[in-house]
Amino acid sequence: MSRHVAIVTDSTAYLPPQTLVQRGITAVPLTVVLGDQALEEGTEISARSLAQALQKRRSVTTSRPSPEAFAATYRAAAEAGAESIVSLHLSSEFSGTHDAAVLAAKNAPVPVRVVDTGMVAMALGFCALAAADVADAGGSLDEAVAAAEKRAGGTFAYFYVDTLDYLRRGGRIGAAQALLGSALAMKPLLELNGGRIEPLEKVRTASKAIARLEEIAADRAGAAPVDIAVHHLAAPERAAALAERLRERVPGLVDLHVSEVGAVIGAHTGPGLLAAVVSYR
Repeated sequence: MSRHVAIVTDSTAYLPPQTLVQRGITAVPLTVVLGDQALEEGTEISARSLAQALQKRRSVTTSRPSPEAFAATYRAAAEAGAESIVSLHLSSEFSGTHDAAVLAAKNAPVPVRVVDTGMVAMALGFCALAAADVADAGGSLDEAVAAAEKRAGGTFAYFYVDTLDYLRRGGRIGAAQALLGSALAMKPLLELNGGRIEPLEKVRTASKAIARLEEIAADRAGAAPVDIAVHHLAAPERAAALAERLRERVPGLVDLHVSEVGAVIGAHTGPGLLAAVVSYR
């Protein structure tokens, strides 16, 4: 798709491949390091393989794309006719991806606006789709950036994890470390807040925590027009059931997305993750 404004994001947006093609969005992959293998997210390692590796307690780390990878993406967009680029990425609290994009943007052949959305997963994906809507309508670079930032401001992500251990190991737990002392007997609910993972509530059982996750997401959605994404890692039945209940409870629901997170986010949350993303239109 040839447009004046090109849309770039990264693989943690977890937009389906067909959506990326249809909407003309390019996702630059992050890397998962499994043992001594460096694998690109989305093409060289699946969520299932990642979950199996975590369950076997294999060493798993993640790394940002290189500035060179972004530079090549920006050059390709310019060669395809783009006059400017908006580059939307996961929270800089989680990754150096934003910094790599900024470095590449300095020498790009066309103007590039790099945006730290403070989001991740479909919370980021919804921002990319909002920017694509503006680009499709012939909007300017500034208008596309404004649409993405507005969408980020109206997007909320809540999630349940079976254990905080993976977040602790990866150093992504932030203020949620306050939960560690009692986490063995509790099931934590977390939220994205200011680009960081923060504790939300502690619930005694998994079933009660998932019911509370549903309640929080439904209350946040209210009756306004919203899109909702339900993510999981190695928990498809849980995700399908939660999505169906939210479909019934949210009168303003426009689009509902259900998907497994990729290897990068999965490496930091572990199997059993269940997340609900509510995004106002």
